[in-house]
Amino acid sequence: MIETKRLILRPFRVEDAADVYEYLSDPKVNCFVDLKLDSIEDSIAEMSKRQQDSELFFAIVLKETGKVIGEIVALQKIDEATKQDLETYSPSWMLNEEYCGKGYGFEAVSAFFDYLFNQKGARRIYAYTDDNNTRSQHLCEKLGMRKEGFFKEFVSFVNNEDGTPHYENTYQYAILKKEWDALKK
Repeated sequence: MIETKRLILRPFRVEDAADVYEYLSDPKVNCFVDLKLDSIEDSIAEMSKRQQDSELFFAIVLKETGKVIGEIVALQKIDEATKQDLETYSPSWMLNEEYCGKGYGFEAVSAFFDYLFNQKGARRIYAYTDDNNTRSQHLCEKLGMRKEGFFKEFVSFVNNEDGTPHYENTYQYAILKKEWDALKK
């Protein structure tokens, strides 16, 4: 569990299903379309699955009310050939639209980065965001991440009306532990 001034980042619980369904019944960013939940029953089943992954997958919870307002997860990068830990993590985050613009994203992601760097031994953290997601880009920059690349027609999460893949342009941001530590001084 990670605690901040206003938030708690903790593993998911089955009783989080209704709160999670609020924002996953209609994901606002295409990269989260595959997480879409069609019913509260689907949400309950999803919360049961999420309870199994409690080390790098957290609910973002308002400390004052206990309401789940989003989620944050990180993928650990391992060299497939050598199975060597690359000390690199790729996080993604999502907030319920009703709670955006209040500083919760920065508070949650900043605390999660501290956790990855100081508890999990991360050397490098990188994140992708599509070129239309200016909120996420702004958050990456506020966190001190560098824009490392721009990938044209990089990935497709949804189809166009004619059924062909809709490819999105994507930015990559990153920060090293030594850069993070320098920002925290």
